[in-house]
Formats: sequence, C-alpha cells, structure tokens
Amino acid sequence: MTRRVALSILAGALAVVRHQPAPAQTAKNVQKKTTDAWEAVKAYTHEKKDAAVTHGKQLMRETDAKITQLEGKASGDAQVAYEQEIKTLKAQRAEAGKKLDEMGKASASSWDAVKQGFADAYKNLYHSYEKAVAKLK
Repeated sequence: MTRRVALSILAGALAVVRHQPAPAQTAKNVQKKTTDAWEAVKAYTHEKKDAAVTHGKQLMRETDAKITQLEGKASGDAQVAYEQEIKTLKAQRAEAGKKLDEMGKASASSWDAVKQGFADAYKNLYHSYEKAVAKLK
C-alpha cells in the first residue's frame, strides 16, 4: 500500500510539473539569442572555417523552418501582405545563403570580410523575420 501511495504522489507531482507553462519568450530574450548567434559566427577564425560554416548552416535551417511556418499562416485579406513579406524574406535568405557559400570558399586573407558579410546578411534576415512576425500578427 505504501508503494502505491508513493507512486500516486510521484505521478501527481510529475503531472503538475509537466503542465507548468513555459517561460514566455520576450523580445529581449529573442534579441539576445540572435545577437549570440551572429557574434558566434564572427568569432570563428579561418582555421575553424568548417565549424563556422556548419554553424551558419544550422542558423539557416532554423530560419528556413521559421519562414516555412509563416507561409502556412496567411489567409483572407492578410494573404497579400503575407506573400510580400515571405517574398522579401526569401530574397534575404538567398542573399545570406550566398554569403554562407562564400564563407565556405574563403581564403585566409579574405576570411574576416567574408565572415562579416555572412554575419551581416544573417542579421538582416533575422531582423526582417522578426519585423514580419510583428507586422503580421
């Protein structure tokens, strides 16, 4: 009987913990995460180029998923505004992808400029995504 009571208490405690609301994402938290992401890219040296490109590809995959989520949300009168925002995001995504490809091919002498180019393109893409989300709410 004691074991049954202990298991019931444990199950109840887990249920309470499981149903706790997740901490709210604040604009400040999102901004910090974004800043950390592109600062991490800028910190890579040419010797760590492969790791930098891998990190950049991960950032791009995450952003692609976010853009894809936005694509499914449009309907009715908002459709035109969504389509324009998505078109803009995809153009900026293509530019960031181009800069990431350049980063993968960069020589030691061009590394800093190319790396900065990707960091700036990603930063612009992410800021545009955040603006689009806010605008389309």
